Amino acid sequence: MIDIIVTLISFLVALAILISVHEYGHYWVAKKSGVKVLTFSLGFGKPLWKTIINGDDKTEFVISAIPLGGYVKMLDEREGDVAENESHRAFNRQSLLKRCLIVSAGPVYNLVFAVMIYWLVFMIGVTGSRPIIGDVTPNSPAAQAQMQSGDEIISIGQRQTSTWQDTMFALLSEASAEEKNISLKVKRMDDSIKAIRLDLSGIINSIKAETLLEELGIEIFQAELPPIIGNVLENNPASIAGFKVMDKVISSNGEKIATWSDWVKHIQSHAEEKLSIIIERDGAVMTLTLVPKKIKSGNKTIGRIGAGVYIPEGLIDSYRAVVSYSPLEALIVALNKTKDMSILMLRIMKKMLFGTASIDNLSGPISIAQYAGKTALIGLIPFLMFLAAVSVSLGVLNLLPIPVLDGGHLFFYLVEFIKGSPVSENAQIMGQKVGMVLLLLLMSVAIFKDFERLIG
Repeated sequence: MIDIIVTLISFLVALAILISVHEYGHYWVAKKSGVKVLTFSLGFGKPLWKTIINGDDKTEFVISAIPLGGYVKMLDEREGDVAENESHRAFNRQSLLKRCLIVSAGPVYNLVFAVMIYWLVFMIGVTGSRPIIGDVTPNSPAAQAQMQSGDEIISIGQRQTSTWQDTMFALLSEASAEEKNISLKVKRMDDSIKAIRLDLSGIINSIKAETLLEELGIEIFQAELPPIIGNVLENNPASIAGFKVMDKVISSNGEKIATWSDWVKHIQSHAEEKLSIIIERDGAVMTLTLVPKKIKSGNKTIGRIGAGVYIPEGLIDSYRAVVSYSPLEALIVALNKTKDMSILMLRIMKKMLFGTASIDNLSGPISIAQYAGKTALIGLIPFLMFLAAVSVSLGVLNLLPIPVLDGGHLFFYLVEFIKGSPVSENAQIMGQKVGMVLLLLLMSVAIFKDFERLIG
C-alpha cells in the first residue's frame, strides 16, 4: 500500500514539475514578447483551484482536474473579440519570429531543464554498479565476441562506461544507430585491456531496452554470498518460521544450500510448499518449518519469505563506482547527455515508425508512474535522473511536426515562411484533427502495452 501511495505521489509531483516547466516556457517568452496571457493552467478539465495575479493583464492561474498536460491561453483574435487598444498584444498579430519563439519555448525549456538536472546530478555524483559481466550465454553475440565472466566494460564506442547505467545507454545508442558491429573495451580479471567487436546483426531489428542484455547473452555480475540472513521483515513467512538475523541456511528438504542465490532460487520455486529448513545459529544446528508465500513477479508466480541477505562490510563498495565532475565538466557532460538522449529517442521513434524496432519500447502513463515510484523509493538522485529523462522525452516529442503539438505549429509557420502567407484556417483544423487521431492512437498503444506489462 505504501508503494502505491509513493508511486502516485511521485508521479503527480513529476507531472506537476515537468508541465510547469513546459508551460512556463510559453508563458515567459509570451510575456517578454508583449503578448497578453489570459490563462496559465496545469491540467485540463474542471478547475480545482484558481487565482488571478493582480497585474496589468490579470492572468488567471489554474490547477485543473486532469493532470496529463496544461496550456497557456493568450489573447488571440481568432478565438474571440479583442479590444482595439489591445490588438497589438494578440498572439496572431505577432511577427512570424515571435510566434516561433513563443511556441518553441515550451519544449526548449524542457530540454534546458534536463540539462540543469543532469548538471546538478553530475556535480553531486552518480553512484552505480560497475559494469562487470557475470555469466555469458554460450553461442550468444557476447560469447562469439569472446567476452568472459569477470570482464568489466570500460568503454563502448567513444563513450566511457563507469556504471551499468552508462553501459546500457551506450549499447542502446549504438544499436539505435543501426551499428551492426559495436566496438568495446573490457578490462580482464588480470587487469589487461582487450578490444572487442560485438556483432549485433542477428538481433538489430528486435532490440528491446528491457531485454537487451539477455539478447546479447550477458548477465550482470553478482557477488556470490553465503546464505546468511541479514534482515527479517515482520509478519512474513521468515519471521513466522522463527528466522533471526545471522542465521545460516544449511539445507532445505534435504537439498544443500551453498549460496544466497541457491537459496533465492529454491524459495522462488517452492511457493506455498512446506519446507524443512536446517540452519546454523550461534554454532548450534536447528530445524525450522517455512512456507514461502506466493506472489506475482512480472509474468511469473514465485515464492517469497520476507528476508534479506547479510552483506559483509565494504563488499558493496568494491563493486560500486561514483561518477562526479567539476562544475564546468558537469555542464559539458550534461549538455552531451541531453543531446545523446534526444538523438536516442528520435532514432527509436524512427525505428518504431518503420517497423524495425519493437513497440514494446513505448511507455505509457502507467509505466511512467511505476518508474517515478521506483526511483523515488531508491533516492533523490535516481528520481532526478528520471525527471531529466522524461523532460527530454517531452521536449523532443513536442517538437515533432505533428499538428496539435508545438512542432506541428512550427511546421505551419515554416510553410507560412516559404509561401509568404499563413496556412489557411481549414488546413490547420484538418491537420489538428489528423494530429489528434495520431496522438490518440499512440497513447492507446502505449496504455495497451502498459496493461500488458502489468498483467503479464
